[in-house]
Amino acid sequence: MGTPTDLIPGFGVPLVSVEQGAATYGDGPEVVAMTRRALDALDLASDFIRPGEKVVLKPNWVKEHDERHPGPDQWEHVVTHPAVIEGVIRWVAPLLHESGSIIICDAPQTDSSFATLRKYCRLDEMVARCQQDFPGVKIALLDLRPEEWHAVDGVTVSKTELPGDPLGSTHVRLNADSEFVRFHGLGKLYGASYNMAETNERHQEETHEYMLCRTPMDADVLINIPKLKCHKKVGLTCALKNLVGINANKNWLPHHTEGTPDQGGDQFPTATVKAKLEHSLMGKIKKVLFGKHILSKLFVPLKKVGRLIFGDTQKVVRSGNWHGNDTCWRMVVDLNKCLFYFDGSGAPRTTPRRYLAVVDGIVGGEGNGPMAPDPKACGVIVAGQNPLAVDTVCAGLMGFDWQKVRMLTGAFAVNRKPVSGFKFDDITVRSNDPRWSRALSRFETADTYHFKPHFGWVNHVERKS
Repeated sequence: MGTPTDLIPGFGVPLVSVEQGAATYGDGPEVVAMTRRALDALDLASDFIRPGEKVVLKPNWVKEHDERHPGPDQWEHVVTHPAVIEGVIRWVAPLLHESGSIIICDAPQTDSSFATLRKYCRLDEMVARCQQDFPGVKIALLDLRPEEWHAVDGVTVSKTELPGDPLGSTHVRLNADSEFVRFHGLGKLYGASYNMAETNERHQEETHEYMLCRTPMDADVLINIPKLKCHKKVGLTCALKNLVGINANKNWLPHHTEGTPDQGGDQFPTATVKAKLEHSLMGKIKKVLFGKHILSKLFVPLKKVGRLIFGDTQKVVRSGNWHGNDTCWRMVVDLNKCLFYFDGSGAPRTTPRRYLAVVDGIVGGEGNGPMAPDPKACGVIVAGQNPLAVDTVCAGLMGFDWQKVRMLTGAFAVNRKPVSGFKFDDITVRSNDPRWSRALSRFETADTYHFKPHFGWVNHVERKS
C-alpha cells in the first residue's frame, strides 16, 4: 500500500479556489461559467481526467425540499443546484474525448422522494441538454438507495425496495484505523433507524465497518459537489460530510451517542429531568416500534403529544443536534478514510484516487441545516482537491472558527490514515476576489458571510473579531 502522501489528493499542497460572482441562479450559463473558472484556477494536471474513464459526480440531494415548507419552490437552498452540476459536466465531458461516462448519483435521506427531487430540479432536462452536446459520453442519473421510507410526521410507516446501486456495495473494514477505537460511547451508538443493535454490532472494540455503494467507490474520478450549509450535528456540511450519501446502509453510520453527558452520551446537551425522561421513554418506544409499520402509524398522534411535552425539534436540542456531539464527526472522518484508502472491492488502494470537491455556495443554507435552513445568498463556488482544505475554507467564508468545529479539528489531528499532511496555516486560497486571494489564516472576519449557525451551535462556532 502506498504512503498517505501518495493516496490523499492535495495531501501537502492545500490550494483552494474561490470564485465570486452572482448570488442567484437566475443566469444559468453564468453559474456554469463560474464553476468552470473555479476548476480552472486549480491548474490540474492535463491528464487528471482521461479519455474513456468513468467520472462520478456526487451532489447533495439530501431532501427534495425544505422540510418545513414542502413544495416545488423550496429547494434551492437545500440541495446542490443543477446549474452547478451542469457546470461540472461541461468541464468534464470534453476531457473524456467523446467516450467514457459521467454518473450523477447520491443516496438521499431515506424518507426523501427521488422522483420528486428529479421533477423539482428538472434534472432530466439538464442531463438531456448535456447529452445532446456530448453524444459520445454516457450521462446518467442514479439513486443509490436500496429502499425508500415513507414517513408521516417523521415516523416511518412503510418502506419500498429500490434497485439501489447496480454495481452493488463495498464492505470496508476500517477496524483499528477508525476514529471510534476506544470511543466511550460504544454500545450506545444511534444510527439512522430504531435498530440500534445493528449500528453497535458494526462498531465495537476493534471492529468498525462501513457498507458503501460501489459506483462511487469504483470511479476513476470522483467529484464531490456539496452545498454550503450549516449542519445540526457537525456544524457545517460541505465536502467531508457529503460522503454520507455514498452509503449502502446508513444504519451502519453512528450519528450520536444515546444519553446525557453525565451518562457518557451526547444525545442531549444537559441532564435535565425532562431529557432523561425522554431518553428513557423514547428508547422503549423505539424498541417496540422497530419493524412494525402498523404500530408506527398508531404512534404518529402520540408523537404530537410528545412534541407538546418535550418540545419541537426545530426549537429544542435533541438527537445530538448541538456543538457537543462527539460522535458524528468521527463517522464523517471515517467515511473519508474509506474513500481514499480503499478501492471498490474493499481492499486497500495501491494507487491514488483522483478527487475534486466543488461546493455550491451561490445560495447557501444557514440556521437549521441540513434540511430546514434559511437561504443565504453568497455567490461563491469553492473548489479544491483536498476535502479538509475545502471545508476549512468554507468554514472561514461562513464566519466560523475552524478550531471550534470538532469535525475539522478531529480531521487535522488524525494519525491513523490521515486525510491531510498540512496545517491550517498552509492553506492558500486563489480567488478573483482580492479579499480572499491569500492564506486562509489572513481572512478578515468582516469579509465573511456571517452565517447564522444551527441554534444548537449559536455562540459556540462563530469566529470572533
